[in-house]
Amino acid sequence: MKDLRIQELITRFSDTRENQQKAVFSTLFIAGNRLQTVFDNHIPEISLKQFMLLSIVRQLPEQLTFTQLGDILGCSRQNIKKLADALEKKGFITIQQSSSDARAMCICPAKKAEEYFQEEFSVYQKELKYLFEVYTEKELEQFFRLLMRLYAGIENLQRSITEEERGK
Repeated sequence: MKDLRIQELITRFSDTRENQQKAVFSTLFIAGNRLQTVFDNHIPEISLKQFMLLSIVRQLPEQLTFTQLGDILGCSRQNIKKLADALEKKGFITIQQSSSDARAMCICPAKKAEEYFQEEFSVYQKELKYLFEVYTEKELEQFFRLLMRLYAGIENLQRSITEEERGK
């Protein structure tokens, strides 16, 4: 039944560029919500958003502030703080004052984070494989390129909004 409704929406919104834009925009939110629900119900101990923050913090060569991490993840400093507080309570990270800016806070992975990724990362990779196995290599390459171009579209939108606000 769910597939039938999705197929109906695809057909309904495939006729014009404007409808396709609406469908793509809506799909970004719907797909994000569906992925978050699937992973939140399956990843042990932490939410998908906490997992993403922890993944990024582990991979960075230097400590970043909450604001910088928010820029990377596309959310506010306050959202990063909320995620970080939850991760700190669970023992995955420590929150420390930035060595370069006494007013800013940084996230440092704790030993538990490394242990967690050693135990759980293979499960995460397996699930990513399931998510993308419906694509051919060529489709995945194209999908990747198009998603990377989406960032340019987002920056264009932000610039346009900023310019409109200045003009008011």
